[in-house]
Amino acid sequence: MEWYVVLLLVVVLLAVLQKWWTGRFGYCQSQADMRGKTVIITGANTGIGKATALELARRHARVILACRNKNKAEAARDDIIKVTGNTDVIVKEVDMSKLASVRTFAAEICKEEPQLDVLINNAGMAGPSKKTLTEDGLELTFATNHFSHFLLTNLLLDLLKKSSPSRIVNVASMAHLWGRVDFDNLCAEKWYNEGRAYCDSKLMNILFTRELNKRLAGTGVTVNALHPGTVRSELFRSTPWFVKVLFERILQPFLKTPYQGAQCSIYCAVSKEMAEVSGQYVCDCRIQDPYKPGMDDGAAKKLWEVSERLTGVTS
Repeated sequence: MEWYVVLLLVVVLLAVLQKWWTGRFGYCQSQADMRGKTVIITGANTGIGKATALELARRHARVILACRNKNKAEAARDDIIKVTGNTDVIVKEVDMSKLASVRTFAAEICKEEPQLDVLINNAGMAGPSKKTLTEDGLELTFATNHFSHFLLTNLLLDLLKKSSPSRIVNVASMAHLWGRVDFDNLCAEKWYNEGRAYCDSKLMNILFTRELNKRLAGTGVTVNALHPGTVRSELFRSTPWFVKVLFERILQPFLKTPYQGAQCSIYCAVSKEMAEVSGQYVCDCRIQDPYKPGMDDGAAKKLWEVSERLTGVTS
């Protein structure tokens, strides 16, 4: 068989596979209007966060973009306003790798905002190739993906309760399947691996959701975690070059666009079906059981207690 025939067959096969794969993606079917609702989205200047913010702004919500890079956030805000016509899009600066920055941001929100209807803990990063500690002595991936959102959520809980019914949405990942929480290595005291750090941090998101759900019983505040899918985003900006090549070049046709990746966040934030659902794991706009590591109530409780200690939160 001629080489070009083989090449053609491979191209056709990949096209069919890509069509089948992307056809499995779930989309939010809810047309719920968010007029009169206030939403905070961390990491909203790019990727899934920006796509989520744009859609909620289109639904007339007051959207607060909580971002580290103010210039990029302001550019994102301008894009969102231009596309949606909704001028009630606010930029707030917060560095999710720094607990002091999170505290300052939360204090501003509690002082300035009379209500908070939806908190979307979206900001995240894949682990850098070398162990990096934050100014708080926390491993950077864990600090950004879990500890900062644990702190932020707790600092905003009173406002969320006052605004109930309200929702908390934690952007996790199916990568929690490969995670485990080593309580003797939470700050990379013994060893560090960037892939494991990411998976472990996503497991923390699931366990955090599980324990928080128990503590929110009867408050009118719900919390759910989700897997957005593997998305063409800046998530892998800190990873080694070969990981970037894999996800940004080779696998790109099979990855979700930011719009597609945002669907699950939007669904959890707006749909009537999720109004009273709490403590669940959602993938492609469908409730699923998390993988086994994410169902460990003992680990969830212990993670909460350790997170309180490391972030200075008091119950």
